Amino acid sequence: MKTFLELYDELSEFRVISKAQRRKMGIRMKRLAKSAAYKKKVEKSKLRVASPEKQKVKAAKMAKQFVLDKFYPKYKEMGMPQRVKIDQLVKVKYGGMIAKLTQKYMKKVKAKELVKVKKAREAKKDA
Repeated sequence: MKTFLELYDELSEFRVISKAQRRKMGIRMKRLAKSAAYKKKVEKSKLRVASPEKQKVKAAKMAKQFVLDKFYPKYKEMGMPQRVKIDQLVKVKYGGMIAKLTQKYMKKVKAKELVKVKKAREAKKDA
């Protein structure tokens, strides 16, 4: 059985998908987010601290976002093809930097996870 990180690495590899596929995926996720089962799953996940693998993924996303904000401040305003190109460039040019920042951000993510769980458990007690 594959671990979460192995599965995530496979999924996060650069894949070209068409606009139609991307739109279809978005519509599916929008519908799924409204379902009671999904809402319950999200609610339960807030009560638990994320696994170290998931924490590492969150830290990596924070690191990538830091690099994008620093070197490409207008990233969000760009069109999809430009963003895809920049993502490829960032992966090649700043991959090492992102890896180091990921390790640095692990502490922040762990702290945020603990705060998230504490807040969710307090909210559950009050309700």
